[in-house]
Amino acid sequence: QVQLVESGGGVGQPGGSLRLFCAGSGSSFTCMRMGWYRQAPGKQREVVAAITSGASINYEDSVKGRFTISRDNAKNTVYLQMNSLKPEDTAVYYCNAHPPIDYWGQGTQVTVSS
Repeated sequence: QVQLVESGGGVGQPGGSLRLFCAGSGSSFTCMRMGWYRQAPGKQREVVAAITSGASINYEDSVKGRFTISRDNAKNTVYLQMNSLKPEDTAVYYCNAHPPIDYWGQGTQVTVSS
């Protein structure tokens, strides 16, 4: 019903920036709550940021002031701008859609290392 594909991951330097993209197909994002999650090795998946259909946004405490989630419903795309990267941001980042059933992308690897 909904397919999600993440991109934009890679290797960033501490203090640097990366921008993640989530492209959707199958259904419009317009009425969906969207989110970015991440899972580091040996840890459980955690929510990073979420944005509702009305553009209400919530961030995990550790990324507040550094990451920005946004959406473009016309393009069926959700973004995660990551600034001031820290080594602890290293994880696989997943896009999530809740229409209200959960859908997940395959994930994109983000590695922050000097």
